[in-house]
Amino acid sequence: MTGRSRSPATAGAMSALHRDGYLVLRDVLAPATCDGLRAELTPLLRPAGRDPFRSRHVRRVYGVLHNTRAADPLLDHPRVLALLDRLLLPNYLLSQLEVVEVAPGAPASPASYDDHRYPLPRPRPALSIAALWTLGPGTTVTVWPGSHRWPARHPTAPGVPLTPPPGSCTLLLGTLWHARPPQPAPPCLTITAQYCEPWLRTREAFTLSPGRQVARQLSNRTRRMLGYSIHPPDTGLVDGMHPYRLFT
Repeated sequence: MTGRSRSPATAGAMSALHRDGYLVLRDVLAPATCDGLRAELTPLLRPAGRDPFRSRHVRRVYGVLHNTRAADPLLDHPRVLALLDRLLLPNYLLSQLEVVEVAPGAPASPASYDDHRYPLPRPRPALSIAALWTLGPGTTVTVWPGSHRWPARHPTAPGVPLTPPPGSCTLLLGTLWHARPPQPAPPCLTITAQYCEPWLRTREAFTLSPGRQVARQLSNRTRRMLGYSIHPPDTGLVDGMHPYRLFT
């Protein structure tokens, strides 16, 4: 966590995150912005059930940055970065970006926590944080408040249903247990961006795809989150030099 000063609103948000393991930021996106994102992203959704590991009720957009610029402003949104800057080390990375549509009839997903892929014992601080952008009604997630502090055990009691309103961004610490409940009507569309500590391997190799030509179109902050940055003293060098030289 950085030592920079914080506003009362940021201080309250940080307290809630540390207490509960999640936070809903309301009214981050205007209704017109949500409408525009749905119109831009829905045609990019791939067919559901494209492989045995994907539900026939769930459609996704992979390679978001390669296919559209619509989600760019969300990646470095100041209300989100104000919290990430205090939760993760400097030069933290974008680990994954995907668009997900869950159709009515989708079954519940099992409870899990995003940091399970990092084989370090619990309890411990979160190594990643997910930002779930809600673009329309119908989005629901089950959370277990305070479970980010648990040792290595699964939930045994029912979780708490959370229904973020359209235009909101929900932050989930990587150690928080959560699940997707059965999906009623209507279908829900979300953008999920996952961020991680700068010394971890990301879920998507963003320096390979979308590549430098697309990265040139992004903000300086987003470029650094794609991996064109250094974690001191020298993690991330290219030919012995800072990777940002690739853009000069």
